[in-house]
Amino acid sequence: MLFSQVASAVGLFAAGVSAHGAVTSYVIDGKNYPGYQGFSPSNSKDVIQRQWSDYNPITSCSSAKMRCNGGTSATQSATVAAGANVTAIWQQWTHSQGPILVWMYKCSGAFSSCDGSGSGWFKIDEAGFFGDGTKVFLDSETPSGWHIAKIVGGNKPWSSRIPAALAPGNYLIRHELIALHQANAPQFYPECAQLVVTGTGTKEPDSSYKAAIPGYCKDSDPNIKVPINTRTIAQTYVVPGPKVWTGA
Repeated sequence: MLFSQVASAVGLFAAGVSAHGAVTSYVIDGKNYPGYQGFSPSNSKDVIQRQWSDYNPITSCSSAKMRCNGGTSATQSATVAAGANVTAIWQQWTHSQGPILVWMYKCSGAFSSCDGSGSGWFKIDEAGFFGDGTKVFLDSETPSGWHIAKIVGGNKPWSSRIPAALAPGNYLIRHELIALHQANAPQFYPECAQLVVTGTGTKEPDSSYKAAIPGYCKDSDPNIKVPINTRTIAQTYVVPGPKVWTGA
């Protein structure tokens, strides 16, 4: 069963981190991959996910943990054809306000020497706010005007397509949730996994699509420090970072 390998750890941390969450498994090109268990590391040594330390939120754009939640190199990788889908699954998530960002980074060589440094990160997917600002506001809970609300609850997925034109190679994929439910107090939740992209693609994004992590945002940015409960501000939202690269 897809979640059997992560279920045993839930009882150990659910009470203390009920408001937090992390990617706990993946479905990649139709195959299931367990994620890392931050509170039960002995159960998840050989996984494709970079090994992070805890479920606690990152609260600053400049934190070194922004890259992969402080995660170190994983022992495994998943093979995925360019053009296929990668689905991340959060065993738990409770916040209905904030964007979803999915990034990739091409490693120049082996995963063991790939640290994600420099301005090589590019987005392949993002989801933000679609409320009308009249009946559904930035802070609305039910209904929420944010796509992130779709993963609230247990074992909820988010699927993203690897650009079909992407050149083969070793890549990191980074799923990031930015929880904005507390006014002017963003919380970042990123996790990374290791992918070997195959196919006949020849393209890579140019510098206009790339950014460094940390570095793609500042704590003072209006889409990071958001007074979300103030309904007199414009009820719109621009997802931070460069525009999404589709490979078109």
